[in-house]
Amino acid sequence: MATPETGAPDATPRRGQRPKSGDPVISRALRLLECFDADHARQTLAQLSRRSGIPLSSTHRLAERLREWGALERDEDGRFTVGLRLYEIASLAPRGLGLRERALPYMGDLTEATRQHVLLAVRDGEEALLVERLSGHRAMPVLYRVGGRLPLHSTGVGLVLLAFADRDFQEAYLARPLTHEPEHRPVPPQELRRRLAEVRRDRMTILHRQVPEPLVAVAGPVFGAGDEVVAALSVIVPEGYDDARRLVPPLQMATRAISRALGARASIGLG
Repeated sequence: MATPETGAPDATPRRGQRPKSGDPVISRALRLLECFDADHARQTLAQLSRRSGIPLSSTHRLAERLREWGALERDEDGRFTVGLRLYEIASLAPRGLGLRERALPYMGDLTEATRQHVLLAVRDGEEALLVERLSGHRAMPVLYRVGGRLPLHSTGVGLVLLAFADRDFQEAYLARPLTHEPEHRPVPPQELRRRLAEVRRDRMTILHRQVPEPLVAVAGPVFGAGDEVVAALSVIVPEGYDDARRLVPPLQMATRAISRALGARASIGLG
């Protein structure tokens, strides 16, 4: 599960477990790559072995093969980092590159108008994935990072993506025990249901958070060519900002412009 203040996973899946007998090489290689996150960007061979649960000798062979291909790099201290070849491949993802190309001009306008943070996120499984962030020079400090993962139930972009997800997904998500982090405050399902209904009705949401820094997120949906929600756009401002509701019109102008650029039709109210 991701934490809202870092946008990074709090643990590597299956860390410390030994690979199953006959575990395919590709599975082990992917497990090595899973070991990297915002808090573990540079790792020694021993750390990779320990975090992945793969024996040291096998970790060495896999890491070297990944380095030769470009998925990993090794610094002067011998620690491994993620390689640029992965960035090259990941940049071709349609939900990343194509969306960013069309959204960036309007995100730039919104950043210039607000001089704050503007976030663009898509839903990936049970989390929101931040695919772009633009920030003004005087914007408040935040730890949201491109490539970071955010909870759906307690972030502005997350609420938008959850509100427009299909009903079966919503029901399964709401059936789980949910908490706001890092406040450790339980989220009442009925309260969240009402909030999601408001987001669908208003096509926007205003979310107040007090930790780690008091902030306000104003977020709205971005529609794609099939008139489905493909992303969420938000502006992050400090608590006490003149009037967060003043951000709604420019945010909605940006989401509509991006939606048009993606081929959304006037039937969803963008004409």
